Amino acid sequence: MIRIEQALYVYGDFRLAIDVAVPRGSFTAVLGPSGAGKSTLLAIIAGFEPLRRGKVEVAGADVTALPPAQRPLTMVFQDNNTFAHLDAWTNVALGVAPSLRLDEAQRQMVDEALARVGLSALARRKPGDMSGGERQRIALARMLVRNRPVVLLDEPFAALGPGLRAEMLAEVKDLQRERGFTVVMVTHQPEDARAVADAVCFVAGGVARPPVATAAFFAARNDAAIADYLGGWRDS
Repeated sequence: MIRIEQALYVYGDFRLAIDVAVPRGSFTAVLGPSGAGKSTLLAIIAGFEPLRRGKVEVAGADVTALPPAQRPLTMVFQDNNTFAHLDAWTNVALGVAPSLRLDEAQRQMVDEALARVGLSALARRKPGDMSGGERQRIALARMLVRNRPVVLLDEPFAALGPGLRAEMLAEVKDLQRERGFTVVMVTHQPEDARAVADAVCFVAGGVARPPVATAAFFAARNDAAIADYLGGWRDS
């Protein structure tokens, strides 16, 4: 579903070699030290950052030259990208049509997406009057109405407390299974990867490694870079 082979990204003195293939319908976590290039990897897939060499393939198509809006994916950021002056329903409707000219079927789609993430009762509430978790649910509902096959999550729940973060991760995992999305998620929390990811892509030392099964990643304590990253962390 996503393939970047023998590619190179360069920005000033920063270089990132990328050799990543993510299977269709999988959930891949991106882990690594701060500043290693995890978010940059997502930005390359999304089309916000160009490669020095190599190409990006999504669903078998070369999208390297396509702008972000033309790539078959949705990206969810930590700040959830809500518009403060618009209510939750309208924020989600923007994912269907930026003009907000929706037909009846499209309106029903928005209603169903809000119901699926538990926001029906808050549809006319503005983001400023909602909790952090509720605002992130707006982003998830918008992801549903866009219905793109690939979902990129850039630390979307980092600002949430442990309990709410676990709840939101479970929600994303359920949506991924229901819709068959291919999900790539950047996180600083190893426990998040352990909880929901099928595989882990490790980014460190200027290299984005091919994803490996989650269990294998956490068992690889003989790998110096992984061991150094995980330090004393242990799965609870």
